[in-house]
Amino acid sequence: MSKFKAICLLMILTMLLSGCWSKRELNELAIVSALGIDKVDNEYEITVQVVDPGEISSKQPSSGRSPIITYHSTGATVFEAIRKMTTVTARKLYFAHLQIVVLGNKLAEEGINESLDLISRDHEFRNDFEVIVAHEATADEVLNVLTPIEKVPANKLLNSLKTSEKTWGTTESIKIDELINTINNKTTSVVISAIEIEGDKNVGMEQTNVKRSKSAVLLKYKGLAVFKKGKLLGILTEEESKSLSFIRDKIQSTIEILACPKGDTLATEITHSKTKIKGKFEHGAPKIEVLIDVNQNVGEVLCKIDLTKEKSIHLINKKTEELIKKRIEETIRSVQQNYRVDIFGFGEELHRTNPKEWKKIKKDWLTIFQELQVKVDVHVNTQGVGTMENSLVSKTKGE
Repeated sequence: MSKFKAICLLMILTMLLSGCWSKRELNELAIVSALGIDKVDNEYEITVQVVDPGEISSKQPSSGRSPIITYHSTGATVFEAIRKMTTVTARKLYFAHLQIVVLGNKLAEEGINESLDLISRDHEFRNDFEVIVAHEATADEVLNVLTPIEKVPANKLLNSLKTSEKTWGTTESIKIDELINTINNKTTSVVISAIEIEGDKNVGMEQTNVKRSKSAVLLKYKGLAVFKKGKLLGILTEEESKSLSFIRDKIQSTIEILACPKGDTLATEITHSKTKIKGKFEHGAPKIEVLIDVNQNVGEVLCKIDLTKEKSIHLINKKTEELIKKRIEETIRSVQQNYRVDIFGFGEELHRTNPKEWKKIKKDWLTIFQELQVKVDVHVNTQGVGTMENSLVSKTKGE
């Protein structure tokens, strides 16, 4: 092909290009940071938290308006409610930057599966946003609370969730794709972090809530909500939530409070935790062993104890082991008796270990789970005692 013909061909092809046919200008969109789904009678009520770019920009002074605007709409389906919202929004809703979805308490009790279909299916929703459930509140009420420090409440919800997960261990982040996969899993039940409103819900909607040194209304994570077939069964206590995180190997760091031999307390910081779950069948009966290895540092000493002695460190290790083991065993029994669903993943482990034996008990698993024998073994190693060998308490009391 001659050079002239090649140039002509390129020119023709260029004319056929359509360019960015689907592009949308930023000033034509309403960027949604959070989405709330509630059930009111037989309809879905949708709340969207839209960011006001002018109020969160660091390059221009605030006008005093709220940094976010919430819009509401109802419909027979989530899809219909979102589309009907165009009658009140000035711009088209844009969900590509969605950070978090809040499921209302009533919706959770009636069942969340149907409400998740659109946001897990529609191409405009990415699959990297978190899902939480409101405790004794609607999603609308949660998303209308204005928060200090973080101008966009969705950022507060997301940051608190991740920070608590990393440093305390009573919450777990779960993205929409992981949630859908767990719902489709017939063996392991879903758990979702629960959020509650502390204080007067109506005051939380006012700008004064973020203009005080002490906010009257706060959003606080309660623990982990347990579901069965998409319906809310209840909320685990803080200790049960932490134990579940230990079992599911999701503890990154947390604090344990120990009783000292001569009274008062000592606090340790868990710096590393590794859990292995082993399943086996003995004469057709399933059994589970939970093995947990923990590293910790002495964090705070409010009692008289000599940390320079090896026996003191051994005592701290033993007490931490006993505390974690006892709490986990109590949590397992509580879930077996009160919730009767496998939130630990024990069934999955038995399936991996022996698919043939698992097939025999699969259909009766939830009944078998209630009487399942679980052995818990915890090993703790204390690595550091901080910059002081002994407590100030010892010094002030003359020891």
